[in-house]
Amino acid sequence: MEAVVDTVLERTDGCRVALVRLHIGELAGVDVDALRFCFGVCTDGTPLAGSELDIIRVPAFARCRQCLREEPTHSLAAACACGSFDRALIAGGELRLAEVEIL
Repeated sequence: MEAVVDTVLERTDGCRVALVRLHIGELAGVDVDALRFCFGVCTDGTPLAGSELDIIRVPAFARCRQCLREEPTHSLAAACACGSFDRALIAGGELRLAEVEIL
């Protein structure tokens, strides 16, 4: 969260911030509750203090390298419908700063 706050501070040039929106993938390995708590701690005393943190969860999708099927997944350890375990995550692993709203 410190890196997110530092990035927002650099890009907003000291302006007051009303909203920070993050896109977090279902398989990103991020504890959203811990992230929310850290946001309050990391923004205290900065132009982001009191701003809203909006987190949008991104569902995970995988593409099978054998049959090229794209389907939702909750784990890359699960097989594709064709039986192959050779799958690539195409969405759901990201943690991305999507939007910042300045006052």
